[in-house]
Amino acid sequence: MHHENRKAGLLGALLALAACTPSATERSTAGLDAVLRQAVEQKRVPAAVAMLGTPDAVAYQGAFGVQPDAIFAIASMTKPLTAVAVMQLVEAGKLKLDEPAETYLPELAAVRVLDGDALRAPKSPVTVRQLLTHTSGFGYEFLSQALLEYVAKGKLPSVMAGGDGFLKAPLLFDPGTRWEYGISFDWLGRLVERVSGQSLDDYLRQHVLAPLGMEDTYFNVPPEKRSRLAGHYRRGEDGRLEQQPPAPAQPVEFFSGGGGLYSTASDYLKFTRAMLAGGRLGEGRILTPESVALMGQNQIGELGLASVQSVMPQVVRVGAELPGRPDTFGFGFALNAKALANGRGANTMSWAGIHNTFFWIDRDKALCAVLMTQMLPFLDDGPQALIRDFDRAVYAWRDQQRQPPE
Repeated sequence: MHHENRKAGLLGALLALAACTPSATERSTAGLDAVLRQAVEQKRVPAAVAMLGTPDAVAYQGAFGVQPDAIFAIASMTKPLTAVAVMQLVEAGKLKLDEPAETYLPELAAVRVLDGDALRAPKSPVTVRQLLTHTSGFGYEFLSQALLEYVAKGKLPSVMAGGDGFLKAPLLFDPGTRWEYGISFDWLGRLVERVSGQSLDDYLRQHVLAPLGMEDTYFNVPPEKRSRLAGHYRRGEDGRLEQQPPAPAQPVEFFSGGGGLYSTASDYLKFTRAMLAGGRLGEGRILTPESVALMGQNQIGELGLASVQSVMPQVVRVGAELPGRPDTFGFGFALNAKALANGRGANTMSWAGIHNTFFWIDRDKALCAVLMTQMLPFLDDGPQALIRDFDRAVYAWRDQQRQPPE
């Protein structure tokens, strides 16, 4: 009996020691924690939440300066969700990719090309495929001097004014002749509404968000969750981060397929994990593997991605470089044609939101990541350095996981 008590005492001591000793996983994620913590402590970003996932599990979560369940304005990270909605309608036979979009949205038949100071008819109609790949000719005023001047002259409401008046924007070039980031996905949101007969809000909730268990993703954040909204900051002229007053809690009436959603890192990771696994998370399937494969393939041929040319430095930093150096585009996702030295595999699917939220889906290495902060300008030096450092830390962590135990 005395011998048994000694054994029990030894076992208890070992268990207590094990409980106090960091696991191999905890030790290996220390590098990820350090990158995020230092970025916040050094005021490069106001706060950060990051997560990693595999097709089968959540692999990492870190939150610094904010709660892990903070709700972020994800802006253009709305676009991939809208792309999924479009591809669902293609799968259902309700849409054709190479059909003129005006077949479904007759108002697009009136769109014109801005040619100098004049407007002219486009040489061909905008197709659904061109809207999905940003080769439609539509742009953004903060990336186009011509559009910025057009808005300044009072010929077009600003995309930042709220409402949908900016949809009356002209094209910057003939469809299919260039790649230009712009309002194409706001038109696709309208397309989903017209073809499905539902608001984009209702459609996404029923067909994308609910199947994936994304319960914190909204166009209109409900009152009981607004206390979880991450504070929004702007880099001041003196280099300091200045917190901005919260946006008024007014109901959104225009559901922007290009940039209207709020979400959490946890929710968005569910989406990236589903795409990583070929369109499925658990029992919820949102797309066939074949559709996901199409979305992750070069769909713009030799056109290539244009570099970021900011004409509004307070919104997008001049000379900013997109994370992962994407050079081509699929349906709703940027792609890097070749594997990168920092670790990302070839054709990693990625995009970002203007408030400095980021994600990538590396199908080659079966890994996806979400990194969220909340500040302007987009790709300010602080978040640009953070996403670069986090990228490196992620693949160092992955390499460590793959090493055989000693």
